[in-house]
Amino acid sequence: MANPLTSVNAIETHRIPPELPMLVTSEVVIYPLMAAPLLLEDERAVKAAQAAIDAGHKVIAIFGALKESDSEGSEKDLRREFLYPVGTAIYIARSSRTPDGQMQVLVQGMARLALTDVLQSHPFPVAQVEKVTAIVEQNTKLEALARNVFGQFKKAVALAPNVPREVGTALDALSEMTHKADFIASQLNVEFEEQQKILSELNLNRRLEVINHSLNREVEILELRQKISSEAAGSMEDAQREYFLRQQLRAIQDELGEGEDVKAELEDLREKIEAAGMSKEAKAEAERELKRMARMPEASAEYTVSRTYLDWLVELPWRKKTDDQLDVTKAERVLEADHYGLEKPKERILEYLSVRHLKNDMRGPILLLVGPPGTGKTSLGQSVARALNREFVRMSLGGVRDESEIRGHRRTYIGALPGRIIQGLRRAGTKNPVFMLDEIDKLGADFRGDPSAALLEVLDPAQNNTFADHYLDVAFDLSEVLFLATANSLHPIPPALMDRMEVLEVSGYTEAEKLEIARRYLVKRQMSEHGLTHKHVAFDKAALQEVIQHYTREAGVRNLEREIATVSRKVARKFAQGRKRRVRVQQKNVVEYLGPQKFHYEVAEEDHEVGVAAGLAVTATGGDVLFVEASVVPGKGELNLTGQVGDVMKESAHAALTYVQSRWHELHLNAQFNEQRDVHVHVPAGAVPKDGPSAGITMATVLASVFTNRPIRKDVAMTGEITLRGKVLPIGGVRDKVLAAHRAGAKTVILPEANRRDTREIPNTTRKDIRLVFASHMDQVLETALMKRPRKPKADAMRVN
Repeated sequence: MANPLTSVNAIETHRIPPELPMLVTSEVVIYPLMAAPLLLEDERAVKAAQAAIDAGHKVIAIFGALKESDSEGSEKDLRREFLYPVGTAIYIARSSRTPDGQMQVLVQGMARLALTDVLQSHPFPVAQVEKVTAIVEQNTKLEALARNVFGQFKKAVALAPNVPREVGTALDALSEMTHKADFIASQLNVEFEEQQKILSELNLNRRLEVINHSLNREVEILELRQKISSEAAGSMEDAQREYFLRQQLRAIQDELGEGEDVKAELEDLREKIEAAGMSKEAKAEAERELKRMARMPEASAEYTVSRTYLDWLVELPWRKKTDDQLDVTKAERVLEADHYGLEKPKERILEYLSVRHLKNDMRGPILLLVGPPGTGKTSLGQSVARALNREFVRMSLGGVRDESEIRGHRRTYIGALPGRIIQGLRRAGTKNPVFMLDEIDKLGADFRGDPSAALLEVLDPAQNNTFADHYLDVAFDLSEVLFLATANSLHPIPPALMDRMEVLEVSGYTEAEKLEIARRYLVKRQMSEHGLTHKHVAFDKAALQEVIQHYTREAGVRNLEREIATVSRKVARKFAQGRKRRVRVQQKNVVEYLGPQKFHYEVAEEDHEVGVAAGLAVTATGGDVLFVEASVVPGKGELNLTGQVGDVMKESAHAALTYVQSRWHELHLNAQFNEQRDVHVHVPAGAVPKDGPSAGITMATVLASVFTNRPIRKDVAMTGEITLRGKVLPIGGVRDKVLAAHRAGAKTVILPEANRRDTREIPNTTRKDIRLVFASHMDQVLETALMKRPRKPKADAMRVN
């Protein structure tokens, strides 16, 4: 509010020279008797004010510049036509200079001036002026207009939220109507042109009309504002009321200096956003969220959600990555030191390193390691990370059924989080770690989505450079991540997902490999974990061989390590009870530590029997020996199958029976050999479901044996699919099946001729102990598996011919 500095009479009687230094402005209008502070920045304005002060009268003229003239502060010559014709004589009550040469003055309006001429422009403007007085036409219209203006002004003061009530009192203190009109005009919130129009109007009636028009509009706006505020306050919900209260609380905290922590937090986040190296899209989203966060109350739930989101964005490794160790020879030494065997996976990793050595921008391969449990698939990932000098992240997918575990939750509630891919990268701290997706074949799907479908984008090199997590809602580049996945079986993996990965089979270990692994790694690890050293215990090679052959039966080495741990615990107990001498674990005393033998060579220890054959199968735990038994009983020529066999296995049994029936002459049987006989085929371990076509030749051999009464050689194991015409078709898992046969003591293994090429994967140590027979027709299988002469039937045995 502008208030008079001195009395009205003192101002009106003050001498106003006819030539005055002049200020030119297009921003402020000063009315007579009104006080206002001015900051004089222009050099000519400062000189004009200083000239008035030096002259002693301290009076200058202020005139408004027309918009089209652009004369304010200009170095051009000022002319009369550039300025409004009416201005104000102002008195400099106080003045001070700033260090940068500017001048701050407190001035008070004295009277209206008419501009007669501009006498000079440099070094400061000088105007020739004459004082003008208002034209007052005393009549009832003037009285009515004045009362309306004064009443509307007091009403506006009452409606305005931030105007003190003393303004109305100040109006009443003025006696002259012209002074009151100027006072009201100085309080109006109108543009410069309209203020200048009021100043230039010398007729009091018309001046009041202009003021009345502006005042009525201001009152209407204030009344509408009050109405809107009342309606909003009436419909305000608790959450809105809480928001406004918290805004007020924030203002109070700022006054008390308690809001500095929030400001510091926002500034810290702003610096982290700049330093994070985000993509352009992510940075724009982060800045938008930061602005939104700055407008929220600190204690609100939305504030916490925004803060958590920004924390995730700034902590992700947008550009951070480790430099690859591209020394192929050194990487090979690391892989060989950590793992024995696993030649194919190690060879593929070294190939990748070799290509990276030549082409540094190559995208990382996506490898799927498939094999039985305990064969070192997961630990191979750690070795790869060490060989490449990268961080290692492992994510177990076993039992994951929620798509949001991969893609994250949308930011619709407080507990939302990114998916485990983004979480793993944050833990790693780099954008190019070795990322192990463990047990990818154990993924499930339910009403919460299909996680395997969510992995399609992650594991596709063509599109994972723009991976979109639901929580982040911005693209993140996964193309430099080296993904390794593990699985025990390929069957549960969707074809679309498998198509995006390069499959590397990790087969089971031979006994020789297990022995080396035990000597190099397992014994040392278990001794360390049980507090033992070479001064306490020594494992003989023959003792380890005994454990491998008679206490474990697996493709991997997990159970072997458990048995070694059992021995280590028992040795540790002996020393805890006072033993001093070193313990030597030998073959003869293994039974003292592990008890009776748990396994034996099933094939080698069987007799030559009629109707019992050893088939070979591949399970989730590796290769296994599958015995098939058959017997004939009186009946109607039916085939009975038991032992939890699946549909495919049942079809193989029927195909085998049809083949035997079609070969009755070659097998020296009569044409009606099974018309009054039923044959019962049983696969032991009936509680375990079994299926697949690879037992076809085994079932045919068993049926031929029981119908001809010719025993099957005890040391022969076989695998292969059979057709109605007796052809032997290829099967899978040759290496695992041959290793299983070797573990079971078989000396001969019959394989399909088409699988001859697969035998290159069989270790030489195994091939030396086993004779491989390749058959393209069932006649060759029977020639190898069946004894030449039929066994003489017992007296009470059933005769079949």
